[in-house]
Amino acid sequence: MSTVPPSVDEVVDPEPADDKSRAVVIERLFREHNEALIRFLRGRVGSRHEALEVAQEAYVRLLSLDQPGAVSYLRAFLFKTAVNIAIDRRRRHQNYGKVTERQLFVELAENRTPERQVAAEQTLRLLGTLVEAMPPKCRAAFVMNQIHGLEAGPIAERLGITESMVRKYVVRALLHCREHMDLDRND
Repeated sequence: MSTVPPSVDEVVDPEPADDKSRAVVIERLFREHNEALIRFLRGRVGSRHEALEVAQEAYVRLLSLDQPGAVSYLRAFLFKTAVNIAIDRRRRHQNYGKVTERQLFVELAENRTPERQVAAEQTLRLLGTLVEAMPPKCRAAFVMNQIHGLEAGPIAERLGITESMVRKYVVRALLHCREHMDLDRND
């Protein structure tokens, strides 16, 4: 006699007894729905790698719920959480694009009068000082992206970090440089 196992939603007690029972529920949810979640997310984020990262973050959030039993439909909650994470990541990626589109060095490429030459040299020295003051991985990501023109993927591989972290480092560095360079001009 074959029986169909109950879905995760039917198995969840109103209040799991402890962390171990919570983990069992999440593990079962993972076994039953992970591939569907990955396919669903891949359509939203464009790559399997990004979909896997989003799904992992969604499971982490689900595990960190104070009372996961209070969520009566864990599968729906998991998918909604994953969609929200994907939307947040897309927004961060779009903001990264907006910040990095504006070239930091455009001003330095203008026609050079002697005054502009001196100002450019001072700006380059200031920029060099600002870059040197950055934490090592932030500096490396910034230089590889802005000076060498590498994309986030290759930089992430070289530094042993995620593409998301590369984008965060580059944005931080750009904002830091622009802020200090703007302050220097206003003095």
